[in-house]
Amino acid sequence: MIHVKTKIDRADKDLIAELGTFSAATIHEAQGRKGSLHPAIKPIDRDMKFCGSAFTVKCHPRDNLMLQVAISYAQPGDVLIVSSGDQAAGQFGDVLANACVARGITALVTDGGVRDTREIRELGFPVFSKHVCIEGTVKESLGPINHPLVFGDQVVYPGDVVKGDCDGVVVVRREEVAEAIELSRARDEAEAEYIERYKRGETPLEVSNLTALLEAKGLVVE
Repeated sequence: MIHVKTKIDRADKDLIAELGTFSAATIHEAQGRKGSLHPAIKPIDRDMKFCGSAFTVKCHPRDNLMLQVAISYAQPGDVLIVSSGDQAAGQFGDVLANACVARGITALVTDGGVRDTREIRELGFPVFSKHVCIEGTVKESLGPINHPLVFGDQVVYPGDVVKGDCDGVVVVRREEVAEAIELSRARDEAEAEYIERYKRGETPLEVSNLTALLEAKGLVVE
């Protein structure tokens, strides 16, 4: 078995940057309500956001050996997607966060735990995790890097584009990034028009054309 695959296809950097201008919720809705990671995976600071290429990592529970390997091989702009068995152990802290910053890594997303969150916030490195926990981990077990990963209720492929912000994290297939940008732009423009119509005095029933639907469902208003 090849544990570490170093050669992966990534989306164009300009497309990744453009996709990153849209919110995770907008991208999720625009691409057909798909790609949303489990909602328990949240940023350790609500102002943290990122967009980059998925660099997938499989760690054994309470073990961060392969995370350290991944940091050593990831490229600038990559997002570490770390599956670790949904264990509340502090597999990542401020020391490794500094290593990520030094290597130009964009963010870390894990279903495991992190610690030293104050120092990481001050560093400004985006970290999204399911747990915050002070318990330590070991460095014992090998695992795959840059293999397809079942993570946060999604299948994540190396090189997929991942966007995260205060509302959550969404995954976009690498080959669908350009389409997701166009769909997200159209959705933002439509929502801006909705807001303007509200400001002009229209109601949600009018803006969303809900009257006929409600009548069909038997809504009664006295």
